[in-house]
Amino acid sequence: MAPSVRFYHNTPDRLALACELIGRAYGSGRKVAVRMPDGNSARELDRMLWLRDTLAFVPHVLRDSELAAETPVVIGEAVPAAPWPHADTLFNLAPDLPPDYQDFRIVIEIVGKTEAERQPARTRWAQYREQGLEPKAFDAERRVAL
Repeated sequence: MAPSVRFYHNTPDRLALACELIGRAYGSGRKVAVRMPDGNSARELDRMLWLRDTLAFVPHVLRDSELAAETPVVIGEAVPAAPWPHADTLFNLAPDLPPDYQDFRIVIEIVGKTEAERQPARTRWAQYREQGLEPKAFDAERRVAL
């Protein structure tokens, strides 16, 4: 079955929105993979998830942890590509198309406000469409479907 692809556009703070949406996904019982552009951004998201409200704790680890297979939220770098322990929901914050996106039920793309973030997102949108998928767009700031 082809994944459902959702783009959240116009995001003032991509990591803050990722934390919020990851928390919701975890709260609804989803297993989550989070694909980050690099190690620094992966560690920053890890730090932000630890600092969230203690009543809203989201169990998470970095992909290279020996606990990754049993932890609901796994954060990893785009390169080097490595298998994810879960295949439910993929959050992509990297600028390129995830090579294994078709393995997931849901793919969530979070796009910022700058042209440097928008242009790669337009390319990914077109790539998903070329693969026969119909991405859905949402305005993250106004919280409405586009």
